[in-house]
Amino acid sequence: MITAVVGANWGDEGKGKITDRLAQDADYVVRFQGGSNAGHTIKNEWGKFALHLLPSGIFSKDAVSVIGNGVAVNAKILAEELKTLEDAGVEHSKLIVSDRAQVVMSYHMLLDAYEEERLAGKSFGSTKAGMAPCYSDKYAKIGFQVGELYADRETLMPRIENVCRIKNTLMEHLYHKPLLDPEEIYKEIKENAEILRPYVAHTSAVLHQALKDDKKILLEGQLGALKDTDHGIYPMVTSSSTLAGFGAIGAGVPPYAIQKIICVVKAYSSAVGAGAFVSELFGEEADELRRRGGDGGEFGATTGRPRRVGNFDAVATRYGCMMQGATEVALTVVDVLGYLDELKICVGYDVDGEIITDFPNTIQLEKAKPVYETMPGWKCDITGITKYEDLPKECRDYVERIEELIGVPVTMVSNGPARDELIFR
Repeated sequence: MITAVVGANWGDEGKGKITDRLAQDADYVVRFQGGSNAGHTIKNEWGKFALHLLPSGIFSKDAVSVIGNGVAVNAKILAEELKTLEDAGVEHSKLIVSDRAQVVMSYHMLLDAYEEERLAGKSFGSTKAGMAPCYSDKYAKIGFQVGELYADRETLMPRIENVCRIKNTLMEHLYHKPLLDPEEIYKEIKENAEILRPYVAHTSAVLHQALKDDKKILLEGQLGALKDTDHGIYPMVTSSSTLAGFGAIGAGVPPYAIQKIICVVKAYSSAVGAGAFVSELFGEEADELRRRGGDGGEFGATTGRPRRVGNFDAVATRYGCMMQGATEVALTVVDVLGYLDELKICVGYDVDGEIITDFPNTIQLEKAKPVYETMPGWKCDITGITKYEDLPKECRDYVERIEELIGVPVTMVSNGPARDELIFR
């Protein structure tokens, strides 16, 4: 059986913690899309970690960690992450990387940065991790799969020279930057090959055998539904599909095998980067929530950038759960809101004087103003509580109102950053 753990919103919902917790009972944990452009923050017995490429199940002693074919792999960043784990005493011998995953090259990161520089004030807020150029090359059929890194020079050089011919046109005439050298690219490919060599596998075959053996597989998504290339706030989206449905493609497993989809939802809203954000807060109100939020504040695990924060958006979250096909919801960072006298939930959008409750396309979204419903706060610290019925009534009312608005059962309530600070309903 396969369970997918995915995000309902803009990312940063707390998927890492939920995956880390559920991985303790899984046989395989698979990252199926994205790359090092976003991070999952994990806090457990080994310490606090910001993972970018590694599945959050890497801390499970028994589970095999899989980087699937849908992931864009930066070999050097992967090596840095593994070194961080080794330094902390975390064993990682069960890691495998798909031979069909795309490789992020140094020129992808350069092109990402150059394009953001060119766009200036109209940029997409990219993390400059090379995602858009890498995935663009994948679909233009000029990228390199992990398995291709081990080809001989006679096979690789014509392809490298073709890539350089294309990229150098941009480097010279659009960005006015130094040209790529085919020999340096070849050298980089061989360096990446050596870094990844211990982990390369036909991961789809491994996972299909695991299904035959009735093993438990956990799929881990990166970012959230509102950053999906097709169904998100286009064009301010990521460069891969963030939906559970893509898990079948990005991991190479049958779609019918995904039987449970856990959508991770934040008890308030947050986002990194540009794009429409209807319930966003500003000024001191935002600063206070940002300071208290998450574990150590609302700052991106990859970039360190301050996250934009806002009231809970039921319109966006209901849509995100719908697109993910959520069978249940894990509600995170509920503990953070204990300082508030009252809580606001965005229950509708005012678009040119018309109140709508269905999440619109980006053109309408940019004009939307929030319609709020107010609920009393619980004004106390809920960390340490292990039973749902022991939560303050106002807290339970808030959880149950969210459940009612999004139309999906809330089965987990997170009341702290650590793995075990999770209440099961």
